[in-house]
Amino acid sequence: QVQLVESGGDSVQAGGSLRLSCTASGYMNTDAFAWFRQAPGKEREGVAVIDYTGSAAYASTVRGRFTISKDNAKSTLYLQMNSLKPEDTAMYYCAARRDWRRSLVTSDFDYWGQGTQVTVSS
Repeated sequence: QVQLVESGGDSVQAGGSLRLSCTASGYMNTDAFAWFRQAPGKEREGVAVIDYTGSAAYASTVRGRFTISKDNAKSTLYLQMNSLKPEDTAMYYCAARRDWRRSLVTSDFDYWGQGTQVTVSS
């Protein structure tokens, strides 16, 4: 059973930066990991995904501003978020799938964390 615990959410002003962390346990080295977000009244959407080789993909809304990475030695996934905008405000979730392939589709992921709140004010 994969367990995921997110941290690092906070309230920041537009233009600021945050780094989210997700500590993982029980996963396999070939699993793919991703960050999703969900704003009030909206569907959950994929933000960034990374496969076991370290290859990443991003949603068009965050490409160039967000960077996903992982530290295998620390069993931790990261999301560095720069140039934050008010529309980035959401609950951010870490997710894992029992598949090496990258995806930003919610239903492709098997395990989820509880989420960490990011609020960006203008």
